Amino acid sequence: MILHIDMDAFFASIEQAVNPKLKGRPLIVGSRNSRLHTVVCAASYEAKALGIDSGMPSAEAFNLCPDLEFVVADQTKYIWTSEQIFQTLKTYGFAVVYASIDEFQMDIAEAEDSLKLAQAIQRQIQETFKISASIGIAKNCLLAKLASKLNKPKGIAILDPANLEKVLAKVPVKKLCGVGIKTEAFFESLGIKTCLDLYQASGQNGLNLYLSLHSSDHFDLGQNEQEVKSIGHSYTLARPAENTGFIQAWIRLLSEMVARRLREKNLAAKTIHLWLNAPGMAHFGAQKAYKEPTADGYEIYFRALKIMAKIGQQLPKIRALGVTCSNLFSADYSLLLKEEKRREALTKAIDSINDRLGDWSIYPAAITLAKKTK
Repeated sequence: MILHIDMDAFFASIEQAVNPKLKGRPLIVGSRNSRLHTVVCAASYEAKALGIDSGMPSAEAFNLCPDLEFVVADQTKYIWTSEQIFQTLKTYGFAVVYASIDEFQMDIAEAEDSLKLAQAIQRQIQETFKISASIGIAKNCLLAKLASKLNKPKGIAILDPANLEKVLAKVPVKKLCGVGIKTEAFFESLGIKTCLDLYQASGQNGLNLYLSLHSSDHFDLGQNEQEVKSIGHSYTLARPAENTGFIQAWIRLLSEMVARRLREKNLAAKTIHLWLNAPGMAHFGAQKAYKEPTADGYEIYFRALKIMAKIGQQLPKIRALGVTCSNLFSADYSLLLKEEKRREALTKAIDSINDRLGDWSIYPAAITLAKKTK
């Protein structure tokens, strides 16, 4: 069984937790410091109740609610909270993986009471971070993620053999992760309108999603954390973006997040995988193996850019992106080049400062483009 934790209005909820004056107020988080000339990255549930949501131009949001509270996105704050939640989840003794910056998945096959576990996790997140989470439990990742959306906010939904088909009959197939506009139209042409229709299909149409619905997932993380086979991070943007600097800033941010986790586990990677999702090209994914392993965020970023260059000069509008490192080795190896040794010393110094003052107290300046660029 998979337990999927989906944070409720994550960015907006963090801002409300940090500033109690924003509690209970309609709030939007903007992608840059321009109240009327930015895009809504996140909206509090008070704002959602007024028809405001992610991806909406901020000017439109203020037309709906002139008294709307506005905060500029602070990725470092959100990443720090995400990492702290991840560390908290690990204390429950089950295998845990990131699904995104605000979603986590836990393999709870050995859990005695999944409902009590979900309630305990919700309670601890609320008490520790002053924000809420919704949780879905099902036999695989796809269904667990779907379940986490059913009773938002602060909800728990369990899909089991007794209620699965009844629930799926009520959920449009477009709500399933991985179903975009084109896929929805394709399913519509086949008479597949609900998740149950797909679940009961022959499996010839939409085969990957069909198999994902019927599979039973578990996380192959080895006997201990040192046997992790890959480490990655991904993020879905509030709206498609084509600004090269903005996309590169996000790749740098994800690369640094991956590198930090590699170093925490005393690992280095030889293979870098980059994937991008865009409405026009559906999905681009490629990887490249290098002779020398690395746990340096800049080097991972540099290698990821080389992979991105395969797309060509015209970058399409990107909706989601991810960086993953695999082919992992122990980081106990000798650096030969002077520049590599200098960067390792710098990285160790930054890690030391962040360990004392809190993660992301120091970070690459290029990352600020991810919150300043439209």
